[in-house]
Amino acid sequence: MEADSSTDDIEAIMENMEYIPGYFHLELHLNCDPTGPVELRRRDTHLRLDSLQAELEAEVGGLQYAVRNLLGFLAFHLEQLGAAEESFRGICKEDPGNLNAWANLGYVYDKLGQEVEAGECVEKVSQLMGLDGGEACQAESRLLAGRCLAEQAYVQPYDVELDSEETLRDRLSMALTLYNRALDYAGDLIQLEEKRSWYFKMATIYIRLDDIVKTKDDSEYSRLSHYNKGLRLLTETLKSEKTQLKALSWCYIGIMLERKEEFSTVPMSVHDCGLSSSDPLSCYGTAIKLASDDAFTLNILAKQFFMLGKQEMSMGICNMALSVLPDPELNYQAYCTRAKINMMTYVRDLEKAKKGEGGIPDRQNLAEARRDLDKVLQVHPCLRTHLELAQVFYYSGVDALQERLLVDEASVNSALVSLSQALQHKPAQSLPDLHLLRGRCLLLKGEEQNAADCFKRAMELERPGSVDPMALRCLLEALLSLFAQGGFGPGPGPAVAQLEECLHRAEQRYAEQVVQDELRHLYRSHTSEVTELSRTLIKAGRLDLVRRLLETIQPRQPGRKKGLYKSFSIS
Repeated sequence: MEADSSTDDIEAIMENMEYIPGYFHLELHLNCDPTGPVELRRRDTHLRLDSLQAELEAEVGGLQYAVRNLLGFLAFHLEQLGAAEESFRGICKEDPGNLNAWANLGYVYDKLGQEVEAGECVEKVSQLMGLDGGEACQAESRLLAGRCLAEQAYVQPYDVELDSEETLRDRLSMALTLYNRALDYAGDLIQLEEKRSWYFKMATIYIRLDDIVKTKDDSEYSRLSHYNKGLRLLTETLKSEKTQLKALSWCYIGIMLERKEEFSTVPMSVHDCGLSSSDPLSCYGTAIKLASDDAFTLNILAKQFFMLGKQEMSMGICNMALSVLPDPELNYQAYCTRAKINMMTYVRDLEKAKKGEGGIPDRQNLAEARRDLDKVLQVHPCLRTHLELAQVFYYSGVDALQERLLVDEASVNSALVSLSQALQHKPAQSLPDLHLLRGRCLLLKGEEQNAADCFKRAMELERPGSVDPMALRCLLEALLSLFAQGGFGPGPGPAVAQLEECLHRAEQRYAEQVVQDELRHLYRSHTSEVTELSRTLIKAGRLDLVRRLLETIQPRQPGRKKGLYKSFSIS
């Protein structure tokens, strides 16, 4: 009874609170049961944790505690309670007024069964919020509340399972709501530089919302508000004394000015902010000039331009960053980005060549990517580096135009070695792209069954409703090759059983149209083998798969059949 009474008291207190510190009560997917396989949830959480390490280096102001709180929060959901406790305790030591850290630490202590320590954390939170009836300064409490809400806003876009645009839009909108509440609480109590860092985060969220909204039917009307608010916030951040924030703001203003052409009328914020005569290139130039002697800021800009598809500009900024700080141990990010640009350039040119829109891609791009990745591997061996190096080896080992043709088995073997090293890191076992690349390497070596097993694993790791059917395509081709190796004997053989099982699983994971399209592609690219497969299946009386194949060649059109019958009867 006493426990129930205590729980009721806590719930009553929480209902009367205007805000609740901590991350574990927030409406995030991480705080709920997985909607899909647990393995995929853990994979996404691991990837979020890895990406946040770079964010921690970027955040030098008060929001660095938001990142560290989030790192502890993700560690907790990966069942790394020791790491979570260490992260939260470190924040409490450095920033004793951090409400989220104390609340999060108390939650971890509660899960560890350390009731005394958990109680002390609760008391500390109450004291900081002024709930214990003490003489806490009201102004100080409001400032701490504002920072608490800003940190909770920061975590929203880092939730998992944000695959749908609608879900992501909800998270981004919630982040803006929390940032606005933070500004209401903190008001003029917060220092201008800290407030400007919040403005910058809000502006980037408005830009992301603009990306989502512009695909809608009423895009111009809906996105105008996001555009104007985002641009005005970026203009405010230009007043910052921090070079990094000013440089990044100019970069994003350039992005916004590029987008103004997408509106039927120039958004009014362009004129209100004094940017009527500005152009995107001048903004980008200002950003680069401000960061010209700061390798870290240059790396952030290079990554941003890379994501915008501005490869040449990104490459130039990487080279600037490496001229400022060439040491791979201190500046491995520049080498990583430059390697990625060279790799993407090769793949882009390869796709153009396949379509007859360009010449043979330059393999020098692969050689330069490998040199950069080798330097990174010596100082920062990680999952991504091994995986990217495996891609370089793979493309070095196949023909420049006919990807199924092996030209250098040693390179393909090196790719397999890199993939085996990548598998030593978490969460490599759950990455479909890794298993897909591994299967392709094995297929080149003539190990069709091993390749098929890799493709099956890749397909299993795709989320239900996935629109990327590459794993299915590769699996179908590998199993068809296995069937052909049987010499078209009298029986269907084990490859056919695997093929039927493959289609059954594919129907559970992909939309029906996706499966139909892949079967059609299989027939068109391997007509003779599919024809022989159909004959064998008909002889064995296994007609379901034959029917599926025939439907891809000539889909049912009951409406047209009815029209033909009616026309024939009249004549």
